[in-house]
Order: sequence, then C-alpha cells, then structure tokens
Amino acid sequence: MLNIRMNELAVRALGQAGAQAAVPVSELAPKLRELAAEGVIRHGAALALARHAGKAPEPRSGGRDLTGWECATSSVHLEDMLEGIVPIRSGSAGDGEPVIAESDQVLLLRHGLGFALEIVRLVRALPEPVAIRCIVGANSTNATFRFHSAREGESWLNPDVDTYLLDKLIVVDSGPASLGGTPW
Repeated sequence: MLNIRMNELAVRALGQAGAQAAVPVSELAPKLRELAAEGVIRHGAALALARHAGKAPEPRSGGRDLTGWECATSSVHLEDMLEGIVPIRSGSAGDGEPVIAESDQVLLLRHGLGFALEIVRLVRALPEPVAIRCIVGANSTNATFRFHSAREGESWLNPDVDTYLLDKLIVVDSGPASLGGTPW
C-alpha cells in the first residue's frame, strides 16, 4: 500500500497537481538518478542508500534509535543534487542565510517526491522488503529528502504534519495493506 500525505503548505505549493506533481524517475536530476541507480541496501539492522552505507558505521543491532540513524544516513540536500542542472534561483538574506525562491521550492518538492517514489520501488524490490517512510521537505533555505524503516514506536515526524509551519512537507509511506500501509 502506498500513502502520500502533505501538509497544507505543500498542498498550496503544488496546487491541484498534488501527488501527480512528482518528476518521473527518467526526468530526475542526474545526481538523483545516479543515487537511485546505486540502490538501497541493508546495513546491519537498518536500510541505507548504497552510496552512504560505506561512509557510516553499521548501526548497533537492536539499538534504540535505528530510525534516527536511517534518517541521518539517508539525508540528502535536494538543492545540492539539482545544482548546476536545474536552475534554482536563490538570494541571500541580510544575515547571509540562503533564500530559495518559492517557485524553486516547488521544483525541489517535485524532484523529492519523484525520488521518494523511486526509493519506495527499490525497497519493495529488496529480497526482504520492509515498510518505509520517505520524508521530503522544502523551505526558504533548503530542501531535504530522508527515509526510514517503519518501526512501531519510532517516527522521525510528528503525526500531525501541519504542525510544521515553516516547511512544505510530503510524507510517502509504503507498507503492507495489513498494516494500513505502515504501523503508525
């Protein structure tokens, strides 16, 4: 089962397109396509992007916060992945903080959603697929993608995605229908 939720900020940004706004995998920025082509692997008791697994020590099996480990290890700054390929207009606030234009935040969300759907496909294709949650967020300073396995009692997010008042947020859950998509 696939479940896509968005907070109100993301819904307003994507308009009527909603989940249909996802960039198809064949049209993702080349760096995102490369990252996806390398795959998702098991890294001890957790999942990781193949590229990132070698850079992170294997999590302790049965450790308390495998969800946090997975989110940290799978975190990707989308604006870096689209740099130089997709025109992202940014300026700088008076304090030097980057500022990403609203239209470019939408572009980053669309690429992030397309990437999330590809990660779901890759995890489903693993010899032992698991339920996962992909999280795409964009705001005026950056856009991120991350994912984690579905574990009862562990979540990276507040269940009410509308509590995130500064981020346009998309959550993609994938898991067996018997769990309602995920165990949350």
